[in-house]
Amino acid sequence: MNHFVFAYLIFINLLSLTLFGLDKHRARKHAWRIPERTLLLSAVLGGSVGALLGMRFFHHKTKHRLFTLGVPLILAVQIAAAGFLYLR
Repeated sequence: MNHFVFAYLIFINLLSLTLFGLDKHRARKHAWRIPERTLLLSAVLGGSVGALLGMRFFHHKTKHRLFTLGVPLILAVQIAAAGFLYLR
């Protein structure tokens, strides 16, 4: 795997995990929240593993069907795309 791609995936997944944790913290404090669109975008841009970990670790967005179905679906599509590119 290209070092740039690997570094990017590490970065975007850590960012996604951090966004979920920060949004959970802000929810508890009744502070300004991170938009759901931003959380999902971080998953779409390659941070789906970090998003799933954030959902599980912080118990955040686990009652929202958009997230409980959407994030695993995003991950599945990303795995399929990576497999396709690898075998190609």
